Order: sequence, then C-alpha cells, then structure tokens
Amino acid sequence: IGDDLSLEEELVLAGPEKTDSGQTSISIAPLPPPSYGAQEKVATRQAFGTALQKLGEVNDQIVALDGDVKNSTYSEAFAKKFPARFLECYIAEQNMVGAAAGMAALGKIPFASTFACFLSRAYDFIRMAGISQVNIKLCGSHAGVSIGEDGPSQMGLEDLAMMRAVAGSTVLYPSDAVSAERAVELAAKTPGIVYIRTTRPKTPILYSAEESFEVGGCKVLRSSDNDQVTLVAAGITLHEALSAYDILSQENIRARVIDLYSVKPVDKATLTRAAKETGNLLIVEDHYPEGGLGEAVLSALRDTPCNFHHLAINELPRSGESKQLMKAFGISASNIVDRVKQIVSAG
Repeated sequence: IGDDLSLEEELVLAGPEKTDSGQTSISIAPLPPPSYGAQEKVATRQAFGTALQKLGEVNDQIVALDGDVKNSTYSEAFAKKFPARFLECYIAEQNMVGAAAGMAALGKIPFASTFACFLSRAYDFIRMAGISQVNIKLCGSHAGVSIGEDGPSQMGLEDLAMMRAVAGSTVLYPSDAVSAERAVELAAKTPGIVYIRTTRPKTPILYSAEESFEVGGCKVLRSSDNDQVTLVAAGITLHEALSAYDILSQENIRARVIDLYSVKPVDKATLTRAAKETGNLLIVEDHYPEGGLGEAVLSALRDTPCNFHHLAINELPRSGESKQLMKAFGISASNIVDRVKQIVSAG
C-alpha cells in the first residue's frame, strides 16, 4: 500500500460489473416466421443460417463470425448478405471467441459458429467470457455420431457438458428447422452466453410456424393418461424417439415424448410431472453420458422418486453412415424400443 493511504482505508476489490443490472431480455424486432413445408426435411444448421440472416435484416447490431466452415454452419447466408458485419476467423477458434467478446463489449450482438467439437479449443475464452458476463452467442454444428462418415475427431460429443458448465450460460438444442429459427431469435434476446447445438442431417419439420418457444421450456409431443414411460430427447434423438413411439404404440405400449429443447435451464415442472405420472424416464442423447441431457434431467429431478434410464454414446465411436452409427452406439429408434420393453417388462 502506498504511503498516501492510511491503515484505516480499505482496499476494495471489485468483481465483474453487469452492463445492464437485472436485465432479463434484449429488445429485438420480431423475425418473419419460419416458412417450411410440412413434408420438408431441413437440417437445423441450415435453419440457423436462415434465421441469422433474418436477424441481420431487423437489427444492424447483429454481427457474425465463423471458423472457416461457414458453408457447413450456414453462416455464409449472413456473410453474403452483410459482408461488412461478418468476420472470417479461419481455424483460430480462440481468436474467434475473443473477437466476439470484444464486439459484445462495443454493444454488438455477435453470433460465432463452428463445428461443436472445435469450440473445445476455445473453452478458456468461453469460460472467461462467462466470468465477464459477456453477451455472446455460440453455435456448434455437426454434433454427435449422427454426423456420420467424418469420424470421431469431428463429432462433438462433449459440447453440452462444456457449455452447461459455463457460469450464467443458456443452452438450446433445437430438433427441427422451426425450433432452430426460434432458438436463434431466443439467443439474440437472451443476455449473456447462449449456446445453440445444431445437427448435420436433414430432419422432418415438427412444428408449425406459429409455435412459440421459451428459455427454460420444453414440448410434450406425445402423451396419454396411461403412459408407462417418458422418452426425453432433443435434436436428432427426438426424431428417433418419435419413431420408437410409433412402433411401441402398435404393441400397445404407451410412451410420453418430450422435446427438451432448453437444456439449460430445463423445464423442471414438466419433467417432474412426467416422472410422477409415468414412473420411468428414458433419456436419449447423441452425446457422451457425462454432462449432457441425462445429467441435466437427473439434476433437476434429484428429489423426485423415479426410475431413471439413459441411452448415450458410451464408447469411442467410429466412422460410418449416420443411421448405422446411431444404431451401433445405442441411440436409434430400435434401441429405444428394446430398452422400453425391458423397462415395461421389469414392472
């Protein structure tokens, strides 16, 4: 302490300051509604690019960054429309997140995208952005074994765990193009770090353009008064769960199906009700078992009596066709059907 300070004076160490104390949302003009045909199949990564471009049209504070995979994350849609607001960061993911944090400090709303697996290279920067309460949005595409032939080095299987652990983060995992567009809109409106997980394969449209979504919400897509088990899934595995539901229904086995599109925070009330009413929860995810959907649900329901079951990627995957890999590693519709039958037969 310098000579000009008396012993009675206190040295106060200030923590990170919130730029908008108590702020719960950011004002963003409503986006044009999604416009997909009921029979279309569209990858959520493509819908991310579509929604990002729409955001750029309604708000000039939206900026985008990418790690040299803009043709795969579909951020190229924004880059072509708004080249002056797009930054190509090449294969330097730490710099990408650092640049996004700097733009956020200047009042911009940055969306940084790359393959989910490559964001692990930038985790120190993401962690520090969380500590600094920086308003950045991240999109990780090509998650899980469902990416197929690219192999395990390209499969993001740890990203949900990684992003859930960041202080103050929000984690969204859309399952179709409509929910993906709405997730991008939610991300722009939600202060702080928001992570959106998108998938490579094209998937059917599940929701109408008028469907609403919220942080901390979920959707019950199938239910009855005599459900024997609840299937909880998101992203690619939601489609497998719905296929399993159809098969099980033909055998008079009743299942509830929940789309857990908000992974952090989760809809504790809906999950608790499903656990109490069905007695069995089966979580299915294209992610390692540590830190993903399963642990998010289990943490929320730690005080709720229920039989908890989990299908996840439990070993190092290999390269192959998407459907082949999902079956081989235990998260396909047929795997779900087999596990549900075991659960029901066990009483």
